[in-house]
Amino acid sequence: MAGKSRANGEGSIYPHRNGFAAYVWVQTPTGDKKRKYVYGKTREEVHGKWLKLHQAAKNGPVASSVPRLDAFLAYWLTDVIKPNRAPLTFVNYELFCRLYIIPGIGDRRLDRLQVREVQQWINKIPSVCQCCAQGKDARRDKKSRRCCALGACCHASPSARTISDVRACLRSALNYAIREELITRNVAELVSLPVVRKRKGKAWTSDEARAFLESARNGRDPMYAGYVLAVVLGMRKGEILGLTWDAVDFDNLELAINHQLQRAGGELLHRETKTEASDDTLPLPVIVVAALRLRKAAQEADRKAAGAAWQASDLVFTTAFGNPVDPRNFNRSWDRRLVRSEVRRITIHDGRRSCATLLVDLDVHPRVIMRILRHAQFAVTMEIYTRASSKATTDALKRLGESLDQDG
Repeated sequence: MAGKSRANGEGSIYPHRNGFAAYVWVQTPTGDKKRKYVYGKTREEVHGKWLKLHQAAKNGPVASSVPRLDAFLAYWLTDVIKPNRAPLTFVNYELFCRLYIIPGIGDRRLDRLQVREVQQWINKIPSVCQCCAQGKDARRDKKSRRCCALGACCHASPSARTISDVRACLRSALNYAIREELITRNVAELVSLPVVRKRKGKAWTSDEARAFLESARNGRDPMYAGYVLAVVLGMRKGEILGLTWDAVDFDNLELAINHQLQRAGGELLHRETKTEASDDTLPLPVIVVAALRLRKAAQEADRKAAGAAWQASDLVFTTAFGNPVDPRNFNRSWDRRLVRSEVRRITIHDGRRSCATLLVDLDVHPRVIMRILRHAQFAVTMEIYTRASSKATTDALKRLGESLDQDG
C-alpha cells in the first residue's frame, strides 16, 4: 500500500514531527489504563523502545507520565517524609532539596536522569560557595557584611560529609520513585563521592572529668546534673534535656531513658528517642543521685521565685521560668564551664565518649559498656574500646614489657 509507514506487526508506530512515535496501552500504578508514548528519530529506535515498553507492560504497572525531579521531591517531602519520619529528618531533607538538589538537577525528568549528570552535579558542589549561592552575606546588615556581598568570596563550600548527606537524600527519594514504578534504577547509588574523614573524638582523663564536674558543682552551675549524666552515664544531649522526673526512680535508684528534646524547624520537640536501642533503664550511681537531688531542689526554688510566670512541665532541666532548655544554650553553658574549670576543651558528645574511655580504663567488659552507652552495634563499642586512654595504653605496654623481660 502506497504511503504505508508501518512495518507488519508494528501496528502503533507512526511518523511524528521530525521522527517517529509509538504507544502501548499500559496499566498505571493507580489501576487506570492509559496510552504510554515513546519517541525517536528513526523507526528502528522507536521500534526498540516500543518492544521494551510492551515487555514492561506485561511485567506490571507502568507510569503513563513521569514528573520532573523537583515536582517529585515536593510530593515526596510532603506526603512521604513529613508524616512518617522524624521531624529533624524532614527538616534536613527539605534543606538538602531546596539548597542543593533542586537548584542543581531539579529540572530533569525522573526517568531521564543519568549517572553522568548526577556525577557532574556532585563534583560541582564543593566548588560553589554557599554564602554566595544562598545570599547569606547579602542578608546581613550592611555594616556586618564581610565577604560575598562585598565581592570578597569566603569560599564557604560544603564539607564532604554534607555532600554525602545530600546524596543520601537524593538516593532515598529515587528509591521511593522505584517503589512507585516511576523509574527502574537509582542513579544516585552509582556516583562516586569525596572521602569523608571522620573527626577523631577526644576524651578526658579521670582527673579532667573530676575537675570539670567539681567546678560545676562548686559553682552551683544550673546544668551540673546534666554534665554528670553526660560524663557518668554517657547520655546524649537530647536525652539529657528530654529527661522527665517520672523517668527518675529515686527509690529503686534507676533512670529510664526513652525521650529526647530536639530542635527542628524552629521548634523544640519532646519526642521518643531515635531508635529502640537507645531506650533502656540504667542503675543510678551515687554521684548521679546526688546531682539529680540538687537539680530538683534548684528547680523548686526557681518555681517559687517565678510564681505565676512558671511554665509547668515534668522536664528535669528547665529555665528559670520552667521552659525547656534549648540545646544551643546547653552548648553555651558547657563551653563556659570548660573555661572556668580550665580543662581541655571537648564537646558534649565527647563527654559521652569520655564515659566510654573511663569505663575502659576501669577494665569494664565491652558488652557492659555497650549496654551503658546503648549502642545499637557492638562494632561501635569496640571502636571506642580499642582507643584506650594514653595512660591505660602506657600501663598496658609497661606490663607487657615486664612480662617479656623476665630475665632482665
